[in-house]
Amino acid sequence: MTASKSIRQKIASLPRNEPFTPVLFVGLGSRAAIDQTLMRLTKEGDIERVGRGVYVRPRPTAFGFNAKPTAEQVAHAIAKAENATIEIQGAEAARRFGFSTQMPTQPVYLTSGSSRRLKLGRLRLTLKHVSPRKLALAGTEAGPAMSALWYLGKSEVSERTFAQLARQMPADAFRMLSANKARMPSWMSSALTRYENRACI
Repeated sequence: MTASKSIRQKIASLPRNEPFTPVLFVGLGSRAAIDQTLMRLTKEGDIERVGRGVYVRPRPTAFGFNAKPTAEQVAHAIAKAENATIEIQGAEAARRFGFSTQMPTQPVYLTSGSSRRLKLGRLRLTLKHVSPRKLALAGTEAGPAMSALWYLGKSEVSERTFAQLARQMPADAFRMLSANKARMPSWMSSALTRYENRACI
């Protein structure tokens, strides 16, 4: 079976509107063969390039245009290609927990992979490389809370911050956050300890 046919069959098995990258086809042909096949399929309309190095099988809508994948779907596809971990940016996490009313105008994700920007229509998706410490709980229910705490910073995080998180988060998620105190910087873990001591009174 030729590389082109193998790649076409692989793409045909993918759900429509689910982003993928050329990494998915490693082992099915040379990089040149993969790129040429993707270019040909794009011209034929079988796939759509939604951003640099990211494609989808288009899913037509009842309104006559193709549905677009979300920024989150694209971010996860890129992270999967890089074998990286991602989490929502702290500003958005803080907003979700009620620490801020400001809504970010463009999607930003923290990643253990490489930093990059990708234009998705009118949106500009940003993946920002951060240290593994800031992604300690990424991908878990407690991940957004950790992201929010890093964003708020030493001057804003107190026992009241954790009290608000405890009210907002599922109990299991907050317990996971508390259980990872050793992975927090001292200013963060100290605030958590103060909250725990007050909660026990």
